[in-house]
Amino acid sequence: MSASRENTGSGPIVTVSGPIGRRNPRRDELVLCVAAVVIVALAALAMSAATGGGADSLRWSLTVFVVLVGLAHVAVRILAAKADPVILPCVVLLNGLGLVLIDRLDRAEATSAAALGQPAPSSDAAHQLIWTAAGIAIFAIVLAVVRNHSQPARYAYTCGLAGVVALLVPAVLPDRFSEVNGGKSWIMFHGFSIQPGEFAKVLLLIFVAGFLVANRDLFSTAGKKVLWFTVPRLRDLGPLLLVTFLAVIVLVYEKNLGFSLLVFGTVLAMVYIATRRASWLLIGIGMFAIGAIIAYNLFAHVRVRVQVWEDPFATYYTNGFQIAQGLFGLGTGGLWGAGLGAGRPQEVPFAKTDFIIATIGEELGLFGLTAVIILFMIITLRGFSAALTTRDSFGKLLGGGLAFSLGWQLFVVVGGVTKLIPLTGLTTPFMSYGGSSLLANYVIIALMIRISHDARSVPPPTAPPVAPIADAMTEHIARPQN
Repeated sequence: MSASRENTGSGPIVTVSGPIGRRNPRRDELVLCVAAVVIVALAALAMSAATGGGADSLRWSLTVFVVLVGLAHVAVRILAAKADPVILPCVVLLNGLGLVLIDRLDRAEATSAAALGQPAPSSDAAHQLIWTAAGIAIFAIVLAVVRNHSQPARYAYTCGLAGVVALLVPAVLPDRFSEVNGGKSWIMFHGFSIQPGEFAKVLLLIFVAGFLVANRDLFSTAGKKVLWFTVPRLRDLGPLLLVTFLAVIVLVYEKNLGFSLLVFGTVLAMVYIATRRASWLLIGIGMFAIGAIIAYNLFAHVRVRVQVWEDPFATYYTNGFQIAQGLFGLGTGGLWGAGLGAGRPQEVPFAKTDFIIATIGEELGLFGLTAVIILFMIITLRGFSAALTTRDSFGKLLGGGLAFSLGWQLFVVVGGVTKLIPLTGLTTPFMSYGGSSLLANYVIIALMIRISHDARSVPPPTAPPVAPIADAMTEHIARPQN
């Protein structure tokens, strides 16, 4: 910042060049990250005091977590210095609370095993901490490789092909290599397992953003006017038909209702963002509804999902047990919760993965669950804000799609646990146990931060230089004589 004083005869005028009073986004991010780490540490100490024991492992885990958060902050400071300062701290808080809750469930499992005279199972919290380290590493790698958010647009069709292949591979593999808990969405070989659909989600969003940018005018203008809507031409419906077909295929053959809803809903939102035409929304919803009805009438496992959603207590001892226990846990938590370590969330099957929302509701109550939802809302809104302020259409569509996917996934998860919609099997981003989900979501956050950095890097408009009065052109005008 520089200042100069100029005397014009009517008093001095001070002109200042450079930003005045602008906050340092990285300093704000550091302060918020420290606050997030403090909250996580307090939660971990409260949980440890309630469950007893494990002080050494807890101290070690917190130390590693602090180091990882510091590395993530340094990566953003070096590679995306102007990015939004709120997104990373919210992710840190969600990830940290997820680690605390997984550790709490580990301790409950160890207690149950000891009561039965069995050895304690391996710590999932330790595994999740390793996955957190891998997630932050891939977060930094994405920031380093994608130096401009428009780079993925060059490989949009390649990403689309890779996403389709990753999505369909589990469907064609034998059950022993792909099926877990009745769903064929995994690839498993000799102790190694990965859920390719989590990465296919990101790849398909890049493809859809690139495709819509290339054909935006066609989608926005072509079609026939019917009443208040512009109905697209049949040949323009090809991409949406393809996505609908993929969603139904995944629903039917992989028994993965959650991923079908996630991908189709996000793509439909991106189409609407690109075209601003409500007709696309209505047509897309209608197409998915027709496909879902056909699947319901043809396939038994789809009907089971719907029947459990309608009345889980009718099949309490079989298919409805999980969601019924989850509802009991939410009711037990009430407004304030039973307290970290004081509830019994381990009574819910898959409490660390599909039903960690029920764990949050039981131990932290409605207020705690609302706070978690607000954190996701902040990330989503900040992502939309970055998308709206970026300069190019691809950045707007990709940023909007990534932000919407996180918010939409949380809605689908919470809706399934609370019986608002049929149970989907999706995991809560950053909080549920699972490496594939954590890695893919850190890729999403890295891309959102890159878009945010690029949007904030737009140079401010500069005023045209003022010519000195001695160099200004002058003209003599004579007054006409009467």
